[in-house]
Amino acid sequence: MANTAQAKKRSRQNEQHRARNGALRSAMRTQIKKVLKAVQEKDKPGAQTAYRQAVSVIDRVAGRGILHKNGAARYKSRLNERIKAL
Repeated sequence: MANTAQAKKRSRQNEQHRARNGALRSAMRTQIKKVLKAVQEKDKPGAQTAYRQAVSVIDRVAGRGILHKNGAARYKSRLNERIKAL
C-alpha cells in the first residue's frame, strides 16, 4: 500500500483513470458491434450511419491514448471493408 501522500493520490488517480478508460473502451466496442450487426443484417444505410458514429468514438479513444492510433486505423479499415462488400 502507498505510504506517501503523493503515492496515495496517484493511486486514487489511477483508479479514476482505469474506470474512465474502461468505459470508453466499452463504448468503442459497443459501436463496433452495432456496425457488425448492421452488416450482418445486410442493412447498408444503417451500417454506414453506425460506421460514422463508430469512427467518432474510435478516434476519440485513440486520441486519449487508450488505443494505439494504428489499431484505431485497423478497426476503421476493416469495418469499412465489410460495408463496401455489401
